[in-house]
Amino acid sequence: MTAGNNGASTPEDDDPFGYLYADGQANGAQPPSGAGGYGYPGSVNRVRAVGQRQYGQQAPAAATAPYGQVPQQSNAHYAAPETFPGSAPTTQQPQPSYNDGGGRRGPNTKGLLIGAIAVVAAVVIGIGVAMMGGDGDNDNAGGNGASTSPTTSQSNEPSPSNSNSAASEEDLPTIDAKALALDGTAATASDVKGAKADGGVYVTGFNQVGSSVTWTVNGIPKSGKYTVYVGYSVPGKDQNATLTVNGTPSNTPVDLKNWANAPEGDYEKGWTQTYNYIQLNKGTNTIKVSCEQGNQCDALLDQMWLVNGWVKS
Repeated sequence: MTAGNNGASTPEDDDPFGYLYADGQANGAQPPSGAGGYGYPGSVNRVRAVGQRQYGQQAPAAATAPYGQVPQQSNAHYAAPETFPGSAPTTQQPQPSYNDGGGRRGPNTKGLLIGAIAVVAAVVIGIGVAMMGGDGDNDNAGGNGASTSPTTSQSNEPSPSNSNSAASEEDLPTIDAKALALDGTAATASDVKGAKADGGVYVTGFNQVGSSVTWTVNGIPKSGKYTVYVGYSVPGKDQNATLTVNGTPSNTPVDLKNWANAPEGDYEKGWTQTYNYIQLNKGTNTIKVSCEQGNQCDALLDQMWLVNGWVKS
């Protein structure tokens, strides 16, 4: 400022409202005029719009932007961390994409379908293996049940049909006592109740050496293994006889045990059955049950019948 009165000595003394006070009026303060000036004569017009430059700062340059967008302002004091010396470059994790056939990658449905098919195939194979294993077990069980050493049956309810005619593999022949060929002291009777043969007829007098019953079997469908059953009764004690097939005696006797657990002397409660494994030829065969030396033959015989294969009743 000069020595003369050019207004306030400092900007903060340049009071725009000085004309309202006596000392301001004495110093020549004027109210605002139409030209926009007010304050003391010779003072600097420092009036600024709100938000314009302040003392000691430089106004930033205004950025322009198209209508409807926010203008971007640069900040000279900011820099991204990766721009500083020694900073590691930043990486961006790749985002999963998909392809739907139009350039976009999609979920791997083909892989999922293949996996599902593999699971189903594994289940089907497992079930097939289990079923095959089960069949094998059944076959083994059947094989273990049949041996080359015939055994007797404990069932006392034989129910074969009364026929001496030829039959197929599924319907092999049977014979009643009155149709058997008898030899020695063997004869037929029907006094004792319980015989399963037609009319309750059975063979008695079998307990003498040389007595026998012979069955001539016709129409055997094929050569192979068969099981011959004999229906009988014993008087509460075990007996046995000799089996001969096609003229060849068997090493295994006909086991006439007291499977019915009948009391001694009671033939009526002693009816049961036994069986032996034999080999037959296709066509006609002879099966003979006899009382030989060394046998205990006190038994009544009522029926004989065949079953295909070596089986147990």
